[in-house]
Amino acid sequence: MPEPQVYVIHENSEWLPPIAAALDAEGVPWSPWLLDGGGIDLTTAPPPGVFWSRMSASAHTRGHTAAVEQARGVLSWLEAHGRRVVNGRRVLELELSKVDQLVALQAAGIDVPRTVAVSGNEALLAAAAEFPTPFLTKHNRGGKGLGVARYDSVDELAVALKDPYLDVPVDGITLLQEYLPPAGGVITRVEIVGGEFLYALTADVVRGGFQLCPADACAVDGSDDASLFAQRENFDDPIVGRYLDFAGSAGIEVAGIEFLETSDGRKVTYDINTNTNYNPDVEAAAPRSGPKAAAKFLSRLFNQTDTARTDTATATTDGTAR
Repeated sequence: MPEPQVYVIHENSEWLPPIAAALDAEGVPWSPWLLDGGGIDLTTAPPPGVFWSRMSASAHTRGHTAAVEQARGVLSWLEAHGRRVVNGRRVLELELSKVDQLVALQAAGIDVPRTVAVSGNEALLAAAAEFPTPFLTKHNRGGKGLGVARYDSVDELAVALKDPYLDVPVDGITLLQEYLPPAGGVITRVEIVGGEFLYALTADVVRGGFQLCPADACAVDGSDDASLFAQRENFDDPIVGRYLDFAGSAGIEVAGIEFLETSDGRKVTYDINTNTNYNPDVEAAAPRSGPKAAAKFLSRLFNQTDTARTDTATATTDGTAR
């Protein structure tokens, strides 16, 4: 059997370098596990180690539509064999479905936007006719803000739906959602690793629109040199504790949770990113490094897992356990 290590399960190598550098610096043995074809023998046991799922909801936008289904199978296989998985099978479903996210957040008593989930353009137009304007549409399985659009009328939406080049949701589900202008023109993203709050960052929606993935690989073409992202200094709000409680109960161990503040004081949570990416500009100013925190968390888990494996092997050898 191979020696234990940390496996980083992913489908997008462009997002890997910050994590790779942090894991190398931490000195933990690790390997990337790229879900781009290949297979698993279900009659065998997985290799020993710790497995971190970084599967992204936007995989289909990079031509990796099958990677999502592959990830479902891999995570089920790992968990069936008792492997330690960070952001496991249940968390993957939250990553892949905004409906799932909003339902879970509401159940936890966290304020979310009014949302109707519909299938098909006819149903979408019918729902929009009963919805206050302006409103947003977005894909249930999105990522990077792709497919998000604001409409000021049902007629405007009807015209847009006739565009043959309009992006359609990969899972067939469109969300109709209330439009809430964020106070100050920014949204806030709360970074969590291993049950701890790292920091909060803001994203400029005036310049960035809805494409607010905070990674170099997500840079919006045509944007100016000034970063859309900044650390939100001295952020101390009760919503952090609520997010930590929510993440703990949902099994989410690495995440960036996004909310906006309205002019009338609401804090409305609208997105859970269980595949957190870290912006280098924010990293340079933040009190704690996201990749370093993730690497230390994985190293801790790895050492615990490897120690348990060694203890079991020793006990078996000296005859005290079978």
